[in-house]
Amino acid sequence: MQSVDLLLPLSAVLLGWMVMGGSPGPATLAISGTSMQQGRLAGLTLATGIVVGSASWGIAAALGFSAVMMANVWLFELIRYLGAAYLLYLAFKSLRSAWRGAGVTVLQVPHNRLFAKGLLLHLTNPKAILGWGAIYAIALAPGSGPAAVWSLFAALICCSMMVFFGYALLFSWGPIAQAYLRARRLFELTFGLLFGAASFKILTARLV
Repeated sequence: MQSVDLLLPLSAVLLGWMVMGGSPGPATLAISGTSMQQGRLAGLTLATGIVVGSASWGIAAALGFSAVMMANVWLFELIRYLGAAYLLYLAFKSLRSAWRGAGVTVLQVPHNRLFAKGLLLHLTNPKAILGWGAIYAIALAPGSGPAAVWSLFAALICCSMMVFFGYALLFSWGPIAQAYLRARRLFELTFGLLFGAASFKILTARLV
């Protein structure tokens, strides 16, 4: 894709981006859990919030905000601690649900709250803006113009939509949702531990 001044083949860039986005993490955990608990529409709504959060960081990185964050470490640290605190909150909710047992009715969360949850989850993830900044630096040729940056952004956000919406569709599929209902406490315990581990990982991360 010479017209957008890419250093690497576009297919390789997009594949790497999708693998990174689809790897286990706070976003994919939240989407899979919500989709199994509350169904396809709920999972897609939360995924939409995550995509909007990702797009926000992508635009910010394209405008140079990632460089501002790296030059002002306190700003990065603030987002890092907010993100870790939010993940601890999600871990607490999952572990509390596991402790209470499978007899507790799963509440249907309003869609505006699900969207806000997904948005907040990604906006408080410091790895998101670093990821966007890194992909621009790796993929774009030096001196690339705005057209190259925004063309790459459009392709990457489309791939993010495929990954996150795909998670919602997959984990709301009947057999998987039924498996969640049969082993809800185990799933909630796993989600709680993984959210806690993600929080710890963010807290102990070091800037290079």
